[in-house]
Amino acid sequence: MDGKERPEVAYDEMLRAMDRLIALAQTGQHDIAERLGLNTTDLTCVGFLMEASLAGKTLAAGDLAEQARLTTGAVTGVLNRLEKAGYVRRAPDPGDRRRVRVVMDEEARERVLAVYGPFYARLCTLAADYGPQEMAVLADWFTRAREVMRDSLEEIRAGGAGDA
Repeated sequence: MDGKERPEVAYDEMLRAMDRLIALAQTGQHDIAERLGLNTTDLTCVGFLMEASLAGKTLAAGDLAEQARLTTGAVTGVLNRLEKAGYVRRAPDPGDRRRVRVVMDEEARERVLAVYGPFYARLCTLAADYGPQEMAVLADWFTRAREVMRDSLEEIRAGGAGDA
């Protein structure tokens, strides 16, 4: 595999490193949300909306509710706050007048990217230490770990796996 020579790491060491990264990301989301004048739930929704926006798409309010695991009533509150703060606007769905599409404001997207920008730049610098094959392994691992996490969370939500 191309890239730098790396020391071997035991599985449990890798899991601890991942857990520390996740914990830092969770606490960091609070700081980022505060900087943007949002709460963490609203920031999570902004993330889903930005992902769609960067792909040239919009989300229906119901789709956002599903992705964020919120009720439609809770998403209405989120959208009210985001609209008031200038992050999004609602637009009628051209294909179904009963649905509302959520459109990310371009200036708001730029404000969010400005906050995340230094972090993304540092990640880009970090990524330069890895060769294409290593990056492929990392991307594969993150993608597959996300699926494992999703399946595990579904079990937990259903009351299985590790009942307390």
